[in-house]
Amino acid sequence: MRTSVGRGRIYRRCGCRDPQHHQLGTHCPHLLTDSQHGTWNFAVDVPTPDRHRSTVRRGGFSTQDAAEQALGRFLEGEAGGYNADPSQTVAAYLNTWLQAKALVLKPTTMARYRDYVRNDLIPAFGTLKLDQLAHRHISAFVTCQLAAGRGRTTLYRCLATLSSALGDAVRQHRLPHNPASPPVLRRPPAPERRIWTAQEAVRFLVYCHQADPESADLFEFLIGTGMRKGEALGLHWDDVHLGEGVLYVRCTLSAIDNNHLVITTPKTRSSRGWVAISPRVATALRHHARTTPRTRSDPDDPFTGLVFCRTDGRPLGPRQVLDRLHQLSEEAGVPRITVHDLRHLAATITISAGVPLTVVSKTLRHSTLSTTANIYSHLTRQAAREAVDTIDRTLTGAQRASHETRLPAWLRPPRDHIQQVREALGRLRSPAPPAFSPAAARPQAGRATTLRPPWPRTHQRPPSHG
Repeated sequence: MRTSVGRGRIYRRCGCRDPQHHQLGTHCPHLLTDSQHGTWNFAVDVPTPDRHRSTVRRGGFSTQDAAEQALGRFLEGEAGGYNADPSQTVAAYLNTWLQAKALVLKPTTMARYRDYVRNDLIPAFGTLKLDQLAHRHISAFVTCQLAAGRGRTTLYRCLATLSSALGDAVRQHRLPHNPASPPVLRRPPAPERRIWTAQEAVRFLVYCHQADPESADLFEFLIGTGMRKGEALGLHWDDVHLGEGVLYVRCTLSAIDNNHLVITTPKTRSSRGWVAISPRVATALRHHARTTPRTRSDPDDPFTGLVFCRTDGRPLGPRQVLDRLHQLSEEAGVPRITVHDLRHLAATITISAGVPLTVVSKTLRHSTLSTTANIYSHLTRQAAREAVDTIDRTLTGAQRASHETRLPAWLRPPRDHIQQVREALGRLRSPAPPAFSPAAARPQAGRATTLRPPWPRTHQRPPSHG
């Protein structure tokens, strides 16, 4: 039984074999007598770059409607430029997704995605069909990984990669919904960072200028500008203008798998911009320019003209800078921090000094003000203390001023006379009966006494009782 539906064919076949063990396929006689025999399939011709006909056949559908729906989705995917093959596995989809992402993502991001896909996601879900992947499969994967001692942060990033890939499938109408959403694992809270105080930073810099002047220039630059580590290591002398007191961030140095260094674009679009140079940073740059010789090399080499580099002109690796920071911190007797914590230090110093958060956000080149508020506001303990102390001083001063400006009794305005009238009327409407004493009611000798009734005076006396 064959049915033509636009482009493509719907037919039923089975796996029965003849005496020679050849499959009968669509010629099995039971297909005409038994409507439940065999399964439904579809076939469609697709164009190829070499102009040869290529036929895609997919089967195993229980009903004719299911086969027609699968054919319709396949044709919609072909028209939309994506693969809607119902037999596509998760491994095939993820590999195709990686190839597409390689055209738009930075090399460092691609390296992380590639590791998660090939080392974790494909071994766990690769044999499943993409349409069969469900939330329960992902939940079981997380449970097994946590039981094996996998870190929650690494596992969260792995699931975020899977969610990003499946989200693209939903946007392309390849899947009706994202099986990885809502996420099985919540984002782990960021660990509390230990930020140097201004005194600790000065102690570290003083020691660095004595022990390693070249590294001291780099750390002075990082603290004085608040730039990211990769932006500082990827800075070229052509982008530094000491006369105007500014420098321009155009690229960043990144490490792929911690060993292969590449020059890439800055982290975000707002990261590409200018940064002001303070006198202290300008002094460090001039000292670094005098002590570090500039080596000439291939002009097409992206590492030519780096400000902070090795003696041979090659770039400094991020790991090398971190190890040197840890060594100098231990020798200077200050807490051990990361290179990125120097950016936090710059933000903490400026916020503690009362610089508006909007100015700090622009200085750090964040995309939104909320980013600065969420990341750095909770790091400034001194600023938090100053804030609550300001509230205390303001309230105490206002309370003290209110006591000093209180007028004496003879200068205060009189009470509201209308309120006094209201209180008098209230007493007349509900008076308290006076205490009656028999001795007070007897008339005294030599004096005429008039007894007054205990009730209030009204226009009408109470009725008498004979």
